[in-house]
Amino acid sequence: MRDDAPPRQLAFDLPLDPRYGREDFLVGPANEAAYALVEAWPDWPDSVLMLTGPPGSGKSHLAAIWAERAHAWTIPAAEVRAEGVGHLVSNGALVVEDIHRPEGRDEAALFHLLNVARERAAPVLLTSAAGIDALGLATPDLRSRLRLAPGVGIEAPDDALLRAVLVKLFVDRQLVVDLGVIEAVALRIDRSLGLARDVVTELDRDALGRGRRISRPLALAVLRRLGLDGEADG
Repeated sequence: MRDDAPPRQLAFDLPLDPRYGREDFLVGPANEAAYALVEAWPDWPDSVLMLTGPPGSGKSHLAAIWAERAHAWTIPAAEVRAEGVGHLVSNGALVVEDIHRPEGRDEAALFHLLNVARERAAPVLLTSAAGIDALGLATPDLRSRLRLAPGVGIEAPDDALLRAVLVKLFVDRQLVVDLGVIEAVALRIDRSLGLARDVVTELDRDALGRGRRISRPLALAVLRRLGLDGEADG
């Protein structure tokens, strides 16, 4: 190792608390319908609403915005159990996250929850990364109940929203980057907010480990390492 080479630093993988305030949610064509419906509460078309979108698209952020407005509790679908349904609904509003995950999912308990919530006119917001027909549900009554719930989806972001989210992700980590870094990343990744988040995390980790700021050459090197160098440079 050269004596004048900058020492590599230890990069600690510390968790970053996401900012889930209304002012932190960036609205674009991909999510404006979902945002408008969440903002329209309590004037919903039904007491149960299903919000779908790919991982990292902003479902949990929107759910958190609604939960604050409605004073709702939030629980993963895998933790819904029949014996606890009465307690969950007693709060008056509820978010049930990730109903697409089969691990630990109790379909009978979810069906019971939706029935009790409807009887008590308690609003429930369900989030899912897949539509009803792709959930692999074995309970016909639950499928039927979910089909009765109005649904709204979040689509892939357009280029402007993707760039705006990249800027926000860097700002959330208190990282200062120039426009060339944003463009390098935006041109080379799929239009996925989840992937944008993962790339920014990797760039932050790599820059910290090298003791260097995030420059465009460094961004390109990290993107190549991740296999995300499909666009021609320049």
